[in-house]
Amino acid sequence: MKLSVVIPAYNEEESLPPTLRALYQTLAKHGIPHEICVTNDNSKDGTLRVLNEMAANEIPTLVPFTNLGPNGFGYAVRYGLERFSGDCVAVFMADMSDDPEDLVKFYNKMLETDVDAVFGSRWGKGGKVIDYPPLKMYINRVANFIVKLLMGIKYNDTTNAFKLYKRETIEGIKPFLAPHFNLTVELPLKTIVRGYSFAVVPNSWTNRKYGESKLKIKEMGSRYFFILMYCLIEKYFSRGDFHKKPVTPVAQTVSR
Repeated sequence: MKLSVVIPAYNEEESLPPTLRALYQTLAKHGIPHEICVTNDNSKDGTLRVLNEMAANEIPTLVPFTNLGPNGFGYAVRYGLERFSGDCVAVFMADMSDDPEDLVKFYNKMLETDVDAVFGSRWGKGGKVIDYPPLKMYINRVANFIVKLLMGIKYNDTTNAFKLYKRETIEGIKPFLAPHFNLTVELPLKTIVRGYSFAVVPNSWTNRKYGESKLKIKEMGSRYFFILMYCLIEKYFSRGDFHKKPVTPVAQTVSR
C-alpha cells in the first residue's frame, strides 16, 4: 500500500530540511512505499528553492507543488489532496511538530485493521505534548470538549491535523469547504458522520523550533464553529444521503 504524505508549507525554508530528512529516512528505514507531497503555499521566502533542491539532490520521493492561490492552510492541504497518487494519505506538518515514527504506527494500524482512517490523539494514554503553549492548550481542550459534546463522539483530539485516510475515504468526504485551519476539523468529522471506520492511535506533538505558527486563534473561532455546525446539520438532517456506500461483491465467473 503506497503512502502519500501531504505537507502544507508557507515560509518554511528553515523547518522543511530537517522535517523532510527525518520523514524520508524513517519511511525508507521501515520499507514503506511512499511519496512526500509538499504544497508550497505561495511562500515569500526560499521555501520553493529548498524544495526543488532537495527533490533534485537528496529526497527522490519528494514531489513539490506550488499553490499560487487562493492561499491558506486549508487550501494548501486541499491542493495536495487533489494530487496525491497513493492508496492512503496523511496530513503532516512542515514544522516537525509531528513525529515520523508515529506516522509509521498509523500506517501499520491501517494495514492491520483495514480501517478507513487513523486519527492521532495527543491527550489520551500514550500521547504527549512538548512545549505546548498554555493558552493554546486551554483553548484546544475546551474546543475539543465542545466538539465531543455536540457531535456525540468519544474522540478527544479532532483539531489535531495529523491523521491518515484511505484514498476512498478522501473521495467519500468531498467536497471540502474549509479554506483554513478548520479543515483539520472538517476531515475527521465528515469521516465519522458519513460512516467511515477509524482507529485512534496515540501520538506526540512538539512545538516548532523555527519560524512562527500560522494559526491565528482570534481569526479561527467562527470558522471552526461554521464547520462544526455544518457537520452537525449533516449528521442529523441529511438522512444518510452522504453516508458511506456498502461495497457490492463482484460476482466471479469460473471458466470450465
